[in-house]
Amino acid sequence: MKKIFLLLSLLAFIFLTGCTSEAPKEVSILKEVYKEGDKIELKSIAGSKLVLVRQKEGFVIQDDPSKIIVIDIFGTFCAPCQEEAPSLMDFQLQNSDDVILIGLNFLEEVSDEYVVENFASKYNAYYFISNSPVNKKIVDTITTDIEYKSALQVPFKVVLKDGIYQKITDIYASNPNNKFYIGKVGLEIIQKDIDAIASK
Repeated sequence: MKKIFLLLSLLAFIFLTGCTSEAPKEVSILKEVYKEGDKIELKSIAGSKLVLVRQKEGFVIQDDPSKIIVIDIFGTFCAPCQEEAPSLMDFQLQNSDDVILIGLNFLEEVSDEYVVENFASKYNAYYFISNSPVNKKIVDTITTDIEYKSALQVPFKVVLKDGIYQKITDIYASNPNNKFYIGKVGLEIIQKDIDAIASK
């Protein structure tokens, strides 16, 4: 019985893999990413606008390239995103001279009005929030840049200074080369990282 099972398994393997003289090719999902010099105009759910300029591996704000950028990838449906929104608003107010917080609504297709009503108003999130279709391409560019291989979970944040992704605290694995926050992160951790980055 074991011999029959082994024979059937071998035949199934040959049938499913087929015969080929070529080495098997690695399957990859191609992401559409921005190229150096590309300009991305974003409009917030409140109507303000800014332009991100693509650098070699990162972004800067066109009108203020020295500003530190915190990009928060979130979803209005996400409980940790909702919980940290008021703290992020406080963070933006306290750091407005040096930092811009950009929220990218991701993983859902809803109207700006929906985001205002069900997220910004509800959770006091009055920082710059983009609800644009281009958010996906920005997110794909970010995850490609930092070589993030796992499925993206929200909230997910990166910090850039002078168009370069910054090393920030890894609250889970203590990786000194970490370039992202995942999940709900305490404001004191973000502030400590920003203070260190600003002082460089």
